[in-house]
Amino acid sequence: MGSMSIWHWAIVAVVALLLFGGRGKLSGLMGDAAKGIKAFKDGLKDEDAKKDETKPETAKTVTDKDAA
Repeated sequence: MGSMSIWHWAIVAVVALLLFGGRGKLSGLMGDAAKGIKAFKDGLKDEDAKKDETKPETAKTVTDKDAA
């Protein structure tokens, strides 16, 4: 149990290749996940910007009608 057999080293090598492989499937999945998270954050920023834009416009419209 204290020593590492050839099977242990083979499993470690396979995991290392999957994690650090240049064009491996796992690195591609991580890149896609990062793009998805970035798109989600950008979508949240756009919603917040739309909410901020609509509130002052409705307030300005009401004050413009009162002044006229």
